[in-house]
Amino acid sequence: MSKSSPTSDKVFCGIDVSAETLAIAVLVPDQPWTEREFPNTPTGHPALIGWLARLGACARVALESTGIYSMDLALALAAAKHIEVAVLNPKDVHRFAGTLRRSKTDSADARALAEYSLRMPFTPWRVPSPAQLQLRSLSRYLHSLSEERTRTKNRLHAARSSSITPPAVLDDLSRELKRMTQRLLRLRRQAMLLVRADAALSQRHDLLTTIPGIGSISAVQLLGELTLLTPTMTVRQWVAHSGLDPAHQVSGTSIHRPSRISRHGNRHLRRALFMPALVAARHDPHFAAFYQNLLQRHKAKMQALIAVARKLLHTIYGVLKTSTPFQGAKLFPNIQLITS
Repeated sequence: MSKSSPTSDKVFCGIDVSAETLAIAVLVPDQPWTEREFPNTPTGHPALIGWLARLGACARVALESTGIYSMDLALALAAAKHIEVAVLNPKDVHRFAGTLRRSKTDSADARALAEYSLRMPFTPWRVPSPAQLQLRSLSRYLHSLSEERTRTKNRLHAARSSSITPPAVLDDLSRELKRMTQRLLRLRRQAMLLVRADAALSQRHDLLTTIPGIGSISAVQLLGELTLLTPTMTVRQWVAHSGLDPAHQVSGTSIHRPSRISRHGNRHLRRALFMPALVAARHDPHFAAFYQNLLQRHKAKMQALIAVARKLLHTIYGVLKTSTPFQGAKLFPNIQLITS
């Protein structure tokens, strides 16, 4: 069936994804709920798609983004002709579901997703290219391995500081640190080969590295998260997706708490922005002046740094959308640069 079937010819399906099972709830207006369960396996996915096809209508499917557990399913659903699929931010679904249910079960979650696909504006999921999917997986693994290396380095430093540490422990930690360093270098080379093999990724990488604070490693981390975003998203939606948007807590005269970032977004993207923001605030004259202006307005250092990260994301958006290298004077036209 065509994916452009009229809304009246659709059924609305919610899928609660777990590591082993898929809880399915199908909503047809003015009819009882239909619920099934399928295994979250390479054989369970086509069985689910075949079952939806037998319902005799185009299925509008909503599921939450749950990393590796939902990605293969989303790809299979998107490839089926009779299915429209949306992959949703879990926190958006949670807020919506809070108005519908009091219990938290797989069945209740699936029903909430089906209701979401019926009631809320539907944005079809854009299927990423194989290179984009591989880059995201590789960039996240690189970060995880880098954190492991840092922990091993700290353990070695602590071990060397103690006179009672056996030489065998020192030798083992030294060898492990060396192995991790070699693995990181090898995987970073693989990431760059992947980027250079794709013309669009390569161009975006080179544009990102014109921005102060963003080196090749940070560019790979950022590309891994940004290339999967829908091209029609606005810069405000990018900020919300990153969780860097401010969350205000004000009610009457009794509640007036300091604003904080919402954190309702992609933690990997927030983390990838932090170090470039720190470097830019210290070493680029435009970002440094922006940062110092915030401090002079009595912002806390962390608040100012988060504002720099948000400004950096705006910069990335503009550079990638216009395919134009970074130009500080245009981005900060009213900033008076700090001179030493």
